[in-house]
Amino acid sequence: MTRFSLAIDIGGTFTDAVLLASDGRSFVDKTLTTHGNLLEGFFRGVDLVLGRAGLGPADIDDVVVHATTVVTNALIERKGPPVALVLTQGFRDILYIRDEHRYDMYDPQIEFAEPLIPSERTYTLDERTYADGTVEKGVDRDEVKAIIAACREAGVASVAVCLLNAYRNGANEDAVRAIFAEEAPEIFVSLSSEIAPQMREYLRTSTVAINAYTVPITRPYLTALTKELDARGFSQQPLIMLSNGGVIGAERAGRFPVRMIESGPAAGALVACYFSRLFGIKDLISFDMGGTTAKACMIQDHEPLVTGTFEVDRRYRFKPGSGMPITVPSIDMIEIGAGGGSIASIDALGLLKTGPESAGSIPGPVCYGRGGENPCVTDADVVLGIIDPDRFLGGDMTLDADGARAALGALGKKLGLSAEKAAWGVFEVVCEQMAAATRTHATDRGIDYRGLPMLAFGGAGPVHACMVAELVDGDTIIYPPLASVLSAFGTLVTPAQIDLVRSLVCLLEALDWDAVDATLQSMIEESAEALREAGIREEDLQFTFAVDIRYLGQQSELRIDLPGDPRQARDAAAIRALYEAEYEAQYGLKLDDIAIEVVNWRVTGSGRKPERATAAAAADGGGAEAHSRTVHLRGEPCEVPVYQRKALTMADRVEGPAIIEERETTIFILEGWTLGLHETGSLVATKAKGGR
Repeated sequence: MTRFSLAIDIGGTFTDAVLLASDGRSFVDKTLTTHGNLLEGFFRGVDLVLGRAGLGPADIDDVVVHATTVVTNALIERKGPPVALVLTQGFRDILYIRDEHRYDMYDPQIEFAEPLIPSERTYTLDERTYADGTVEKGVDRDEVKAIIAACREAGVASVAVCLLNAYRNGANEDAVRAIFAEEAPEIFVSLSSEIAPQMREYLRTSTVAINAYTVPITRPYLTALTKELDARGFSQQPLIMLSNGGVIGAERAGRFPVRMIESGPAAGALVACYFSRLFGIKDLISFDMGGTTAKACMIQDHEPLVTGTFEVDRRYRFKPGSGMPITVPSIDMIEIGAGGGSIASIDALGLLKTGPESAGSIPGPVCYGRGGENPCVTDADVVLGIIDPDRFLGGDMTLDADGARAALGALGKKLGLSAEKAAWGVFEVVCEQMAAATRTHATDRGIDYRGLPMLAFGGAGPVHACMVAELVDGDTIIYPPLASVLSAFGTLVTPAQIDLVRSLVCLLEALDWDAVDATLQSMIEESAEALREAGIREEDLQFTFAVDIRYLGQQSELRIDLPGDPRQARDAAAIRALYEAEYEAQYGLKLDDIAIEVVNWRVTGSGRKPERATAAAAADGGGAEAHSRTVHLRGEPCEVPVYQRKALTMADRVEGPAIIEERETTIFILEGWTLGLHETGSLVATKAKGGR
């Protein structure tokens, strides 16, 4: 019996829909994201893809998975409702003091992201929990009631609670929530002891503040989504994509929206792992370029890099420390404002630049004909002749080529260039930005990016990947099936998964294994409950373990993945050996006479990986026919052959420059590259030795 699963990925410009049958058939569509009401675009995408498959809601009997930018949008736009923060007395300025780290030591006008919660809505309690978890002074009910009254007067919709040392004992935070539940049940309450039970006050406060800020937006959104799916006749509860690369139930995701920030991009990185296994390539670069942003992730040993801390809303995009930190597990990637809707302009030095400002879906690039006035990357692609304005989305969305040419002409006039040469400048600049981000991301992690194969996807990724690959010294590019909607497909090959972390600071040589046992068991039980809510059967639950440790006196830790449950062997010496091997691999030495300190324990709970895939048939014949059109390659006009992807066969070899069109995206390969069809249905481009 054929089963059907559905995935919807809401991006900054387009909402992607993928319907996958258990026999491998797939149906895809795209629609512009409706930022005023994301659910409108969600269900428009649902209707389009169901119509394309000739199915109804009742036919979707596998899973419904959703990746969304709703949390990211709320943080960037700063349009959330008033939120309050409750801290321990004496710590009210933690969000302003931060961690005292300056991301640029020599900039006298350094800027940081403004805290989400201002000082006038920050309140303190005279309570105290010691570092060992002992409660020295409990919560005064009248103090909390006074804070509730102040919150109501300020119209507060949500409260973040982050009390000192609550990561060791959250009793006082629990007491605050209980009083709010009695006195003001309409106010959402987020506790740091639940959201981020880790040491370091600023990281914990920033994380719970972000969660509290987005709960009033995300929870009603997911509730409305669940109700509408039910009303339309869908039998499945939606699963939500998380930043860690797993999916979880909508109810839990609504309570912990901070875990959803990199929802869509994480799905793209996970599907890159899927293709790395499919091709037998251990290490590759995942390159995802959409309408608003571009994302790069390094895949190592078929797995993405994972980080315990990342940032949003950076003042300076490449500089850690300039944004708001979040201490939750996330796929480690770099994201920059370089997408099809990125606006091209001239900076104060008279130099051409693209982004980070984006036209998004409203008004969008000039060629969308929706009121956009600023030239964008997609406008440049149209003017260059790479994108056919009459065949965008298979002709369902005709582009205004004349408007794009006028906009690029006005930009070129300021630079003393023609519209076509200005367009090529935009093309080169945006590719160099993405290549620079990729080089920075890989180098900072000690990875040699040169020569690594690249998986190119996203609506704009296949258009620009060839030049980006050249700029990072790559010689192989994989263009997978469903490239334009691959992140949505990625949610369907991702298991239900939740990552939990708890701080338990102790010398490795003096570990209290009973305390470790209790800590790990509590995380196992919490993750098991979350997975059962997501529909995972008890027999399919799986758990892996890791530990964050450091040499005594150091500021930062290394994450060490453990081969099994550490409680079984209780072998501190084996953990030390794993740490020293990793430390030596990263830094070239180890410190034999220095004690080692355990900081955090980690548990990852997951279900079994779903066995879903597309059946991409590869024909055996040859001789795909091509027509040609004028492309202004490197600013000069030339006739470039244009092929239809579905017509290419295993016997065909396409020499660059060339264009390969499909309904949802366009592949553009430069001179010196050769492209062929792989048995998986992917197109693979390789660069000739000594080519340009």
